[in-house]
Amino acid sequence: MNMITLGIEGTAHTLGIGIVDSNAKVLANVLDMYKPVNGGLHPREAANHHGNVVSQLIERAVRDANITLNDVDVVSFSMGPGLGPCLRVAATAARSLSLLLDKPIIGVNHCVAHIEIGRATTGCDDPVLLYVSGGNTQVIAFFNKRYRVFGETLDIGIGNMFDKLGRELGLGYYAGPTIEKLARDGKNLLELPYSVKGMDVSFSGIMTAALNLWKKGYSLEDIAFSVQEVCFGMLVEASERAMAHIDKNEILLGGGVAQNMRLREMVQKMVEERGARAYIPEKNLCVDNGAMIAWLGNLMYSSGVRMSIEDTMTSQKFRTDEVSVTWR
Repeated sequence: MNMITLGIEGTAHTLGIGIVDSNAKVLANVLDMYKPVNGGLHPREAANHHGNVVSQLIERAVRDANITLNDVDVVSFSMGPGLGPCLRVAATAARSLSLLLDKPIIGVNHCVAHIEIGRATTGCDDPVLLYVSGGNTQVIAFFNKRYRVFGETLDIGIGNMFDKLGRELGLGYYAGPTIEKLARDGKNLLELPYSVKGMDVSFSGIMTAALNLWKKGYSLEDIAFSVQEVCFGMLVEASERAMAHIDKNEILLGGGVAQNMRLREMVQKMVEERGARAYIPEKNLCVDNGAMIAWLGNLMYSSGVRMSIEDTMTSQKFRTDEVSVTWR
């Protein structure tokens, strides 16, 4: 049976609706990102944005997929981790749709969804995932029926660090692309703390040091270049150590920061030296999106997972390694 699943993503700044079939064919993948007028991301304002656009995005996704809502077999949504108010909007929309259509509902882990859409669309089989986004930075791999976290940030996600640094430097919000562009013109590697602690990493001290360099008059280009080189070096080191530790020869990139071309270059150089391979999803599948939520929901339901409405409470701190991987 070719099952059609509609997925609703709403963990942070993006409300996304995706529709996929049982062959991992993406029939629709639409999103709307909340962009604050001033300052950073406010959870309640982002949730209000999501509530305002969710109905029209569902309609758009159904049109793009050339189906009707009655053709949907399963409704899935991002149960966590994420911002509470945003998660609740996605969950409420999914519950309403499930009850309206009288179709099953599946709540999924956002981080695991990044892994599975990457596995389905890039051709990798058993990779280490370097998951780099605003709220999350983790090195993840499958072992003994779970996705285990081999290393992670001890403070903030790398994307959040870029955004906070960008805001302080006057680069605007969602600063990652601006920092990447500035870094291309950087020529001098400035001294910043290289903070790898075992398999874990830390970014807040790097941000503080970068701001101090700016106050001393160093150029934005050199600061951006140095921040990227140091942070990405840390992440590649932790990823390579995980690959060696569990004998994996594939690495998969996921999360919004995986769009960064310099990070991709550094990962590619590492795997070439190891005789391994790197896999990177299309950019619209790296960012938070509904298609990945739909695909994981499809996998879970097909493997026998069932949920009632009462089972769909959201969890802001839903750990990657809490999920029992029934489909592998």
